[in-house]
Amino acid sequence: MKKTFFVAALLLFTSLASFAQSADEKAVGDAVEKLKNAIIAADAPVLDKLTSPLLSYGHSNGLLEDKKEFIRALTSGESHFTKIDLSDQTISVSGDLAIVRHKLIGDTHNKGKDPAPVKLGVFYVWQKTKGAWLLLGRQAFKLPM
Repeated sequence: MKKTFFVAALLLFTSLASFAQSADEKAVGDAVEKLKNAIIAADAPVLDKLTSPLLSYGHSNGLLEDKKEFIRALTSGESHFTKIDLSDQTISVSGDLAIVRHKLIGDTHNKGKDPAPVKLGVFYVWQKTKGAWLLLGRQAFKLPM
């Protein structure tokens, strides 16, 4: 009887743990989608809300920005995405940290430059802070066109 109860309790705990992880994975996926839309719209309040004060944002050309520079570049038009499509996304959650990887195919029209297509691999680190998932780090790398 004790063994049956233990096995049932273990199965219930495992199921609840899987559900909690799935809920976090969904929340991180939702945050990625909100970030994508805020980048296209250059929406400073949403970008501010989704990013950590400690943000380290790495571009595929090696440029590194902090939170202030990241938001300024987007809202000034210096960096401007007109289209972003994400694919092959994976999300791994471990405690209050999540790692996201995906492919980004999009179009840019940065200030002073001609419109251009981009194809990137992206690696994100998100951190759960006070119940919200915030972007802590990002690094992109060029993929063959």
